[in-house]
Amino acid sequence: MPRPKPIASLSLDLDNQWSYMKIHGDAGWESFPSYLNVVVPRVLAFLQERDLTITFFIVGQDAALEKNQGAIRAIANAGHEIGNHSFKHESWLHLYSEPEIEAEITQAEEILKQVTGQQPIGFRGPGYSCSAAVLRVLARLGYQYDASTFPTFLGPLARAYYFMTTKLSKTEKEKRKALFGSFKDGFQPLKPYRWATEQRQLIEIPVSTLPIFKIPIHFSYVLYLSVFSRSLALLYFRLALALCKLTRTQPSLLLHPLDFLGCEDVPELAFFPGMSLPSHTKLKTLSQVIALLTRQYRVVSMQEHAQAVAAAPRRVPVVDPNQRFSNAKAATL
Repeated sequence: MPRPKPIASLSLDLDNQWSYMKIHGDAGWESFPSYLNVVVPRVLAFLQERDLTITFFIVGQDAALEKNQGAIRAIANAGHEIGNHSFKHESWLHLYSEPEIEAEITQAEEILKQVTGQQPIGFRGPGYSCSAAVLRVLARLGYQYDASTFPTFLGPLARAYYFMTTKLSKTEKEKRKALFGSFKDGFQPLKPYRWATEQRQLIEIPVSTLPIFKIPIHFSYVLYLSVFSRSLALLYFRLALALCKLTRTQPSLLLHPLDFLGCEDVPELAFFPGMSLPSHTKLKTLSQVIALLTRQYRVVSMQEHAQAVAAAPRRVPVVDPNQRFSNAKAATL
C-alpha cells in the first residue's frame, strides 16, 4: 500500500487592481478599479480542473463593493476557505494602534461573513505586515491561525525594486518601509509554530521560502523566472520541493491574481514583475508547476494545514511575539 502524501497548503491573496495601485502610489486607486470579474472565474476554473480546494485571503473593501460581491460569493460557493486580508489593505498595518487594528480586522470580518456566509478563522497581513498587537487582536477575536510571516532575506531588495518604479513621496515611502519585510525576516522559522499571546496560543503558518537559502518560491517568483527561461523556472521549483522533502517542511505556497493575468488584461500594472507575459503563457507554466506540486503533495487549504498543526502540539515550538517584534516596535516609536 503506497504511503500517503505529505500535505502542502495553497492560498491566494486576492489583491485587487486598486490595492496594487494604492501601494504603488498611482492616481485613481480611490475609485477602486477591479479585475475580479475577469480573474476570479479564471482561477476557479483552473482549480476546479485540478480538484483543488484552497484558501482565498480577501480584502474587506472589495467585499463591501456591490460590483465585486458576485465574484467573491462564487469563491465561497465553490467550497474554498475565506480568509481575512484586512479591510483597507495597507502594508503599514503594524503601525496602527491596537484599537485601530481591531477595527480594521473586525470590519473586514463582518463584511466577509455577510457576503460569503463564512466566518474567517485565518488572517494574512497586507504586505506580510505583522506585529505583536496584530497577533493579540487575532487571538482575542478567536482566530485559529495567522499566515503573515515571510521568511526571506530578499525582502529589502524586492522593496527597493518596487520603490524604483514608483513616484511615492518620502512620507509615503516611510509608511511602506516594511513592505515585503526586512533582512532579519530570513532568520524566522519556515515550519509552523505557535504564538504565545496573553489570551491563548495562535498558530503561525509561514509563507514557504526555499529551505536553507530562504529565497522566495511562491508562484509569482517562479513565473518571473519563466520570463527568462521556463526550463529554469521549473528546475528551480523542483529544487524547492526537493529541499522541502529533505528538511521535512510541509510547504505553504502562495498565489496572486497577477499569476493568472497577462499584459493584455491589466496594462495599468505593467510595472509588476512578470506582467510582460500574456495570460496563456502564465497559465501554461502555472499548470506545469502545480502538477509538480500535486504529484508529491496532497494540497489542502490553510484551515486544514492549521488543523494538522494543532493535532500535534508537542511537535510545534512556541514563540513569544513580544520578543520577536520587540526590535520592530522600538524602531517605530
